[in-house]
Amino acid sequence: MTPHRLTAEQRRRQILAIAVAVFGRAGYHSTSMNDIAVAAGVTKPVLYQHFDSKGDLFLAVIDNVGADMLTAITKAATDASDGKSQTMLGFRAYFSWVAANQDGFRLLFGGAARHEPEFAQFVRRITSDVASAIAPLIAVDLDVEQRRLIAHSLVGLAEGASRRLIDKELDFDPDEVADHVSTLAWAGLRALNPNAERG
Repeated sequence: MTPHRLTAEQRRRQILAIAVAVFGRAGYHSTSMNDIAVAAGVTKPVLYQHFDSKGDLFLAVIDNVGADMLTAITKAATDASDGKSQTMLGFRAYFSWVAANQDGFRLLFGGAARHEPEFAQFVRRITSDVASAIAPLIAVDLDVEQRRLIAHSLVGLAEGASRRLIDKELDFDPDEVADHVSTLAWAGLRALNPNAERG
């Protein structure tokens, strides 16, 4: 327990952080509000002061984790100076985020978050937001919808590789994985745009 009383906002952030780990490891259906309360060191009444139900808490966690992932990826990509760097830095940010947030990845891309309709739409929105953020950065002379299609493909490539690493509980160097995947992705993007930088 902390030695001083937390503000309502601090307590909410604390609960959300704890809930990521509990939901990520046990899954939505196997986790109770009591499990979250115990892990967070609060009573159930305190938990219900912040969240009306387990579903409400789960949606808040999805939103929080998704926003964190989106921020990490878009910041890295927009800091790049050219298409190849954007591709590499974007994947590096993604896999670094996955390595540091494995419970968050499990929460977003497995179990209830993908298969329960009330939650799946939020995950689809997060995936779409990531694709929308990187689509304008794709250095290919294509129309907007084609760029979005490619952006969704890149998101799927990163997700598929991450799922393999997390499901198999493999030790991995996020930069090394990112370098391999970004090399593959850049080769494809360069083929679509012969005028892209050749580095």
